[in-house]
Amino acid sequence: MLRLFSQIKAALPKISLSCFNLIIATWLALALNFCFYQHVQQLSGFHGWFAAIWIVIVAIALTAYYNIYLQLFCWKWTAKPIAIILLLLGGIAAYFTNTLGAYISPDQIQNIMQTDVSETRQLLTLPFLIWCLCMVVLPILVICFIPLEYPAFSQNILKKLIQIGLSIAVLLVLILTNYLNFTNLFRQHKDVRQLIAPDNVLSSTYKYFHHLHKRNEPLIHYGQDAKVTGTAETAQPKMVVLVVGEAARAESFSLNGYARNTNPELSQIENLVNFNQVTSCGTATAVSVPCMFSGMPRQQYDENLAAHREGLLDIAQRAGYKVTWIDNDSGCKGACDRVNNIKISKKLKKQYCQNDGFCLDDVLLISLQRYLASIPHQDKTPQLVVLHQRGSHGPAYYNRTTAAYSPFQPSCKTSAIQTCDRQQLINSYDNTIVYTDHILSKIIQTIDRHQRYQSALWYLSDHGESTGENGIYLHGTVYALAPSQQTHIPMLMWFSNEWKAKHSAEFECLKSKQNQALSQDNLFPTLLSLLDIQSSVINPELDMLSQCQPTAD
Repeated sequence: MLRLFSQIKAALPKISLSCFNLIIATWLALALNFCFYQHVQQLSGFHGWFAAIWIVIVAIALTAYYNIYLQLFCWKWTAKPIAIILLLLGGIAAYFTNTLGAYISPDQIQNIMQTDVSETRQLLTLPFLIWCLCMVVLPILVICFIPLEYPAFSQNILKKLIQIGLSIAVLLVLILTNYLNFTNLFRQHKDVRQLIAPDNVLSSTYKYFHHLHKRNEPLIHYGQDAKVTGTAETAQPKMVVLVVGEAARAESFSLNGYARNTNPELSQIENLVNFNQVTSCGTATAVSVPCMFSGMPRQQYDENLAAHREGLLDIAQRAGYKVTWIDNDSGCKGACDRVNNIKISKKLKKQYCQNDGFCLDDVLLISLQRYLASIPHQDKTPQLVVLHQRGSHGPAYYNRTTAAYSPFQPSCKTSAIQTCDRQQLINSYDNTIVYTDHILSKIIQTIDRHQRYQSALWYLSDHGESTGENGIYLHGTVYALAPSQQTHIPMLMWFSNEWKAKHSAEFECLKSKQNQALSQDNLFPTLLSLLDIQSSVINPELDMLSQCQPTAD
């Protein structure tokens, strides 16, 4: 094999190092960035020949940009290793940008770092493997075979300086003669850079690790004055089950006016309050979950501070609540690090986990039932239980539900969702909402049976989901560019008759806000108020209940 490799390599003509770098720069700029050039045309407003000329100008500028860096860093011993790494990273990133419309942002890098093996397996579809063969493996093999000619050091320096000089000159001419167009593209639409492979991977990875090293800081205590008010009932303590959904979007809930009946069970439940104008803090779990529990509004959210400061669950625990987190997704992202965590039992996993490694949300329901049954009857400690759903996590929507809760057929039976018929994909996604509807209904029935508590359920999704609208799939799009499908989320509450009877004013107050613009920013202060917890960290402007309290004359 090595002899054959040597023979093939010897038969090929040698190319200079400078020429090799230029070829790699051209490949990176032209072959991997179809989605980027599509956005270039759309954002420019040009049509016909003007659009074609503008795309050519941007492509030449991008080639020159890559050529400068390759000439600087690719030398005799580094040229091929660097080229292979760039083709590997760029080729894989290009698949997700070109086929799924994904922006490779620092948040996406965070998602990658925090993902699990099951989630990774789902992305290894046949189209992905074919893409990697054609756009990653074959180009890397070509690089390995191409023999390079290395000139003398002084001559090499001269050639590199000429190439860098020419590339800079080309960039200057193109930018100066098209200044307004480039300004409009990269200043007015900064996030479009996250579509350029492999620059998007390199810059976003750097930003992710740059912020990561700041997180190793001492824990900051928050809400230390938190206490349950004297008016809280002790004979019948409160129990709130907070369900954090996954990738559910508001527009697919029939409770919000969706034409299909995706909420057949919840729509029949009394004492349910649905909120139809709610937005998320982020478009990915790694952002939304720590954000909603942090006490920081989206506009002021600081992920570094959230990583080492106490949050909602710590405050509730300090005030006297037994706080429990049960997870069927990818973890709590630090929000539950200091409270009771219940792991899904191996027996349940064996019964309810799919062949992709993900478990149906029945495991949450059964784990909740077992936990509540384990609480001694004489225990009067108020309870806050958080259930983190698998929900509508893509791309394998068909594995997020069961046949009994899949009324919409035919459905998309593959993780390569971009290859599915549009209606089949919508059917698969809508079936996940029907299943979530069932799980939430069963959770309500479960906690309603425990009448020694004043019970309530609060459900909200972490973010929404795109299913091919405008060529975008899944989630994680930069928030400023994210479609409403990824940011407009479902949120609802349910209260037991006991809770409603003792807090009728609260119930009516919440009902009055069903059509108001709300967000995950409201979770932190409003949930603490529902739990009868007072603290100086509660922002009354975001507390849905404080807005209904009568003001003093």
